[in-house]
Amino acid sequence: HFSPVDSRTVYVGHRPGSTNEAFIPPKFCDNRIVSSKYTVWNFLPKNLFEQFRRIANFYFLIIFLVQVIVDTPTSPVTSGLPLFFVITVTAIKQGYEDWLRHRADYEVNKYPVTVLENGQRIRKESENIKVGDVVEVKEDETFPCDLILLQSSRDDDTCFVTTASLDGESNHKTHYTVPDIETDLETLRATIECEQPQSDLYNFSMTKLLDVLMLLSRSLGPENLLLKGATLKNTQKICGVAVYTGMETKMALNYQGKSQKRSAVEKSINAFLLVYLCILLSKALVCTTLKYVWQSKPGQDEPWYNEKTQREKDTNLYLKMFTDFLSFMVLFNFIIPVSMYVTVEMQKFLGSLFITWDKDFFDPEIKEGALVNTSDLNEELGQVEYVFTDKTGTLTQNNMEFIECCIDGFQYSYRDTASELDGFCVTDGPANKLQQKREELFLRALCLCHTVQVKEPIEQGQGQRDGLTDQRGFIASSPDEVALVKGAMRYGFTFLGLESKTMKILNRNKDVEIYELLHVLNFDPVRRRMSVIVRSKSGDTLLFCKGADTSIFPRVRQEEVEGIRLHVERNATEGYRTLCVAYKCLSPEEYAQADAELREARLALQDREEKLMAVYNQVETGMSLIGATAVEDRLQEEAAETMEALQAAGMKVWVLTGDKMETAKSTCYACRLFQRNTELLELTVRTLEDGGKKREERLHELLIEYYKKAVQEAPPVKAGITRSWCSTNQDYGFIIDGATLSMVLNSSESTSSRYKSLLLQICQNCTAVLCCRMAPLQKAQIVKMVKNSKGSPITLSIGDGANDVSMILEAHVGIGIKGKEGRQAVRNSDYAIPKLRHLKKLLLAHGHLYYVRIAHLVQYFFYKNLCFILPQFLYQFFCGYSQQPLYDAAYLTMYNICFTSMPILAYSLLEQHICIDVLLENASLYREIAKNAMLRWGPFLKWTLLGVFHGLLFFFGVRLLFCNPALQDNGQVFGNWSYGTIVFTVLVFTVTLKLALDTRHWTWINHFVIWGSLAFYVFFSFFWGGIIWPFLKQQRLYFVFANMLSSVSAWLVIILLILLSLLPEILLVVFRKPRGPRSHQVEL
Repeated sequence: HFSPVDSRTVYVGHRPGSTNEAFIPPKFCDNRIVSSKYTVWNFLPKNLFEQFRRIANFYFLIIFLVQVIVDTPTSPVTSGLPLFFVITVTAIKQGYEDWLRHRADYEVNKYPVTVLENGQRIRKESENIKVGDVVEVKEDETFPCDLILLQSSRDDDTCFVTTASLDGESNHKTHYTVPDIETDLETLRATIECEQPQSDLYNFSMTKLLDVLMLLSRSLGPENLLLKGATLKNTQKICGVAVYTGMETKMALNYQGKSQKRSAVEKSINAFLLVYLCILLSKALVCTTLKYVWQSKPGQDEPWYNEKTQREKDTNLYLKMFTDFLSFMVLFNFIIPVSMYVTVEMQKFLGSLFITWDKDFFDPEIKEGALVNTSDLNEELGQVEYVFTDKTGTLTQNNMEFIECCIDGFQYSYRDTASELDGFCVTDGPANKLQQKREELFLRALCLCHTVQVKEPIEQGQGQRDGLTDQRGFIASSPDEVALVKGAMRYGFTFLGLESKTMKILNRNKDVEIYELLHVLNFDPVRRRMSVIVRSKSGDTLLFCKGADTSIFPRVRQEEVEGIRLHVERNATEGYRTLCVAYKCLSPEEYAQADAELREARLALQDREEKLMAVYNQVETGMSLIGATAVEDRLQEEAAETMEALQAAGMKVWVLTGDKMETAKSTCYACRLFQRNTELLELTVRTLEDGGKKREERLHELLIEYYKKAVQEAPPVKAGITRSWCSTNQDYGFIIDGATLSMVLNSSESTSSRYKSLLLQICQNCTAVLCCRMAPLQKAQIVKMVKNSKGSPITLSIGDGANDVSMILEAHVGIGIKGKEGRQAVRNSDYAIPKLRHLKKLLLAHGHLYYVRIAHLVQYFFYKNLCFILPQFLYQFFCGYSQQPLYDAAYLTMYNICFTSMPILAYSLLEQHICIDVLLENASLYREIAKNAMLRWGPFLKWTLLGVFHGLLFFFGVRLLFCNPALQDNGQVFGNWSYGTIVFTVLVFTVTLKLALDTRHWTWINHFVIWGSLAFYVFFSFFWGGIIWPFLKQQRLYFVFANMLSSVSAWLVIILLILLSLLPEILLVVFRKPRGPRSHQVEL
């Protein structure tokens, strides 16, 4: 018995167990679901807080306040406006996303449901259901909370459920009512003791129901529990009692909140920002110190022509120093570009439109293209190191087809239709009579050994039997079973259905055979087989068993195995799902014993699973093998090519699936994730039970053994060699299942971290990893484990069903597939694509280009602002450190906003340094930008040095010209504003032409913005200096620009300096090997 802390007691229909004691209803949470992040009240504070956590936003806020408070050389508008723009745009975007989530929650919570209270049906809103309510659900409705099934409208006390939105399986699962309880729910007085809510979908243990009036207690298992989010099928209505509601349901516990995803590029930007912040502080500090050193000399601080007022003399020296320091900060503030954030936001938003517009992503079937939900992550698509993919519906189409079978080593394939008339074989000599018997036995086994239901078409009567066979629909707990029953149908054996324990088959001679179904030995993941026991008309008791080869071969006569084993292994490497079929005749004594043991085990309260397992294993021995079947789960188109391209690009592919190991393994072979020579390292319940030791010890042993194999003995992988060449090394594939994973993750603290690191190192040295029987939350745990491992690699998850949502939310980039499984995954993803094959172009072309573009954008921004502010800093040495601006206020404000912003925006949207076809052909090009290669410190240093070189050149070049400042032909002298304007002109032309030299892919837009920006600068300068503006107090640039251009020396120095600063670039372009789209083909 378990302690009351770990369990909850539920009173069915809120009726207390015994009438005499006082009844205090326990408190549980209500049935409301909340997935949104903000409410109306906390939106502003919460959102602003999140935004100002970004270093840049916070920094600009401070500078803005300084400009408002202290008397500074530039006006507060220069930093206030761009900041306001960035904050507003982001807030609107996030608010809209959250509003959509509110809407979805509202729909779920207001859904009408029927509750039975005191014998009456009452309609309620879903959010008002309480624990203990008896809820009625009709066919095709979704369960509003987790229920225990008490009553079903079907005769056999079962109901059928699809759990597509929970674990992605679209097949029908059978659930059972609690056995032997009072059928009239109004008089039922019962309590249920069950465990506290937990997230594992497949686990529901330690649970029992006490019926007080009939004094019996029944143990409950997962087969009695109906989960919220599942849908009732093929059953008119059911009644159940609510045990978990609202945020405590298994579905809600498996849902992970959406966290703000940040891209790696943003982290690099923040790091560079800190460097520039340090440069800025040191510049301001140097200037402030030198100012006071200079002023301490006699006569410098207070010359005779500029005496201080009394108020200036009275101010505190340290306060004066501090305000000076702040003024220098504001003057040099432009070294940190707020406009870069605006440009990056625009680049991401406009860039994401290119994905939406891509014609290759358009799918004619669903008439939709790609969809972008989060534009912040475009460049992450170029940095992916791990791909986590779901199997059912993502790699495969989830429709099964019967391909071929093998009976006693003879292969029958259903490909040629000519010989199909009389079953399989054309020659029907006396020698084949025996073989025909085996064939019919095999087909009967296929028709009987399953849990398929027949859905009769309603419109026709029973009269036209033959007309029915085509329209008959099958419903089963797994699509394989339907495929096998349909396969038998092609060969002349039709399953007509199961009515009150009798199964009917229509055989080849169109006779109906009737079998009595005695027992079903259900499938489970450890045994990996299922059996039925039936009695034929002639009174024979037969056991038919089908299952995975590894679980059937040890239980049959060994001489029958060889012929079939070859066939099965060949099919498995072709990527088919294989099952073996065996049978056994039971003597009456054997059956009586088995029957008694099965009944006894089914009613056991303690260790029911183990007892049933023991009986099953005892019954399923000494069988005789008939044959094997191969069923194909069709792969998505180009699935294998896509996977190969991803692996060639240096990504590791992991398949995470809720499916069985065999089927998942065959899919991996079909997708070429596992090759023929791949050695598979298995860490599953089966391998843990092999050694006969305790599971924990065996787990430790296996981990150590695989670690030696894969990590220590493996030769070091040379970078850049794709795996197709280095076939000499052994490739490893790794397989783990959900149960083992939870052992690794949930063991005690000290061992858990060690197991985790062993597991990770093994997985990182394998070419592909397969995780099967995963609950949705476990998928997310695996992604999280890899995401937080050493070097924090960029992860990508791709899936199509609601069971993939938590893994899509956990990874850095989540991709949903617009499949058949409903739109849950698409709604929660960052990008949605119609088919798996589109992933290749999304990553190899779009991702690569976005990364290169944004990396260039960031580096270029820092560079052009360094060139801009360095002369301003140097100028302080020549103006007595008096915070005198070198450039006019208009130039200071317009430099980043108008003169240099458009060309880089156009570049960052349109540039293709290598054309898309080449990127798609050579997947290995993707490795060149891996691990954030273009935003490392190396390239950053190169750009910074270039900026310093240019800044020094501009300033001292113009300084040399001004050795004799009488530069006009009438002998007039140029002043300090002319000096600044010449520097500024050289600056604008140099940085714009530098970008033109970097551009590899010219379009008319590039030409328009680059030459347009330069023309606009010239036009603006004439215009700004050529009119007397009424709203300006002093007009420093009055005719300065026009005057400057009237001097030939000024022209000469401008042209010379531009050429000098771009000379290194030009030489590089001339002497470097060409790397455009054209040249690439020439080299190859």
